[in-house]
Amino acid sequence: MSKKQGGDKVTRYIVIGMVIFIVAVGVIFSFVSSASKAAPYPSIVSKSDGYGVVFNGDLKGVPTVDLWEDFQCPICARFEETNGAYMQKLITEKKAKIVFHLLSFIGPESILAANAAACAADEGKFLQFHSYLYANQSPAENTGKWSTEGLVSAGSQVGLTSDNFKKCVTDGTYGQWVKNVADDGASKNINSTPTVFRDGKALNRDTEYFDPAAFAKAVEG
Repeated sequence: MSKKQGGDKVTRYIVIGMVIFIVAVGVIFSFVSSASKAAPYPSIVSKSDGYGVVFNGDLKGVPTVDLWEDFQCPICARFEETNGAYMQKLITEKKAKIVFHLLSFIGPESILAANAAACAADEGKFLQFHSYLYANQSPAENTGKWSTEGLVSAGSQVGLTSDNFKKCVTDGTYGQWVKNVADDGASKNINSTPTVFRDGKALNRDTEYFDPAAFAKAVEG
């Protein structure tokens, strides 16, 4: 009887030990799995700026300009044509912190284009790629122009020819980041593009967006 009780006790300890081991392995696997699924994002993206692509993020005492846009938005293309060179000048002359928020509500090619722009950011050519996409925007939405193949081709026009860029575009490396930007925009009630803020205050789209002098005054004061 005592032997049976002793055997039962040993068996019970073995079972308990196995359960603890399985639970521990499960916890480790869950941690590793979660880490491996962590969404990547470009190095110049700032989570604290709504996952925006940030230029001059370390500057102090300058205005912050937040631009919400969609690469398939025709009004955004008009905004880029009107103010794109000025925005780049603000960046190069370090007169403002500029944050680009790439929305994707127009459709699948907006998602692909935003991802590709993030891939371009990795290679230091975000602004060139950004300008090219707007200058060559399709007159209609989701026509196939900004398919992954079209975006890889677009990249080659601004010197983005590396295998890393091509893989990033075709794999949709930053797909979750694109969703993060969309979610942040929704949480802030951004429902039209372009939308521009200067230090958190919305600019007037009727009087300031498409008048270069008025836009510059609104930004620089």
